[in-house]
Amino acid sequence: MIAIRAHYNVPEQLQACHTAIVDGYVFEGHVPVREIRRLLSERPEAVGLVVPRMPIGSPGMEMEGFDPQPYKVLLLKKDGSFEVYADYPKGGGA
Repeated sequence: MIAIRAHYNVPEQLQACHTAIVDGYVFEGHVPVREIRRLLSERPEAVGLVVPRMPIGSPGMEMEGFDPQPYKVLLLKKDGSFEVYADYPKGGGA
């Protein structure tokens, strides 16, 4: 995974536990399906989408008895910068 993340220039501070490549885009971490579909529909000039860490309440991180954490889905640009692509103020986003 280190080589794949390096190839796609995913900064270390944005890396998470899962990495997928779809249609030339990288998806790092617990990215909601809704945002994956949106990105594949919009096809921006970008590397892909990232959800750093493993926020409780993000897809696959739902935990009974724990309140969902807010998190952001980041659009990783080809120049290495990033911007907020989607904001999940109450978690969720399966």
